[in-house]
Amino acid sequence: MRKITASQIALFSAMASGALLLAIVGAWVAADWIELGALKGVVLVALAIGLFVVSAIAVFRLFLRLMPLEVGELRPGSLGEFSAQIYILFLLMIFNSLIRTHLVPIPLMRLVYVALGAKLGADTYSAGALLDPPLTTIGRNSIVGHDAVVFAHIIEGNRFELSPVRIGDDVTIGAHAVVMPGVEIGDGAVVSVGAVVTKGSRIGPGEIWGGVPARRLGLREDYPPAGTA
Repeated sequence: MRKITASQIALFSAMASGALLLAIVGAWVAADWIELGALKGVVLVALAIGLFVVSAIAVFRLFLRLMPLEVGELRPGSLGEFSAQIYILFLLMIFNSLIRTHLVPIPLMRLVYVALGAKLGADTYSAGALLDPPLTTIGRNSIVGHDAVVFAHIIEGNRFELSPVRIGDDVTIGAHAVVMPGVEIGDGAVVSVGAVVTKGSRIGPGEIWGGVPARRLGLREDYPPAGTA
């Protein structure tokens, strides 16, 4: 992994501090009209944490709008690397705990992923972890199974690369499966439980993949659905 520089840490710290300040101010303002007796302190702490998450997401999205992520291998010292390193800091220091927890209900996690930049179609949910929401696109009626992992960054020694993942409609990613960077999965495909889909794999529509590393096992008999072209 490349060294995170002092300037990257300083900028991230300033943005995180700004989000924290907004959360504290919000909780302080709310303290004047919250009347819950002995529970007031607990409610204010919970409110401050919630406001911090919301503020951090807003700051994160603003940062990505001003300094968009650069897809592909990132040159050392480049602006793309600078943006990606701060992006990684946001994920590691703030959002990773939120993404990896099982305390947030799955329907609410959909909202979190969308807020973080994931493109999710209607009726698509993840019970696993989308580690790179801004680089993840999933179509309609798809499911990422329990404790499956989808990620779009490559860190191998000094190599640092961002490669988006694209998943189609009606796709099933089995529990504990791993989908690596640059993978494209066609409509109606199935990735079996525990499969590891390696970098850059292309899974066709209706295909079933499984194993470690994952390979094509066959086609769904019920795909495409009757009456479709």
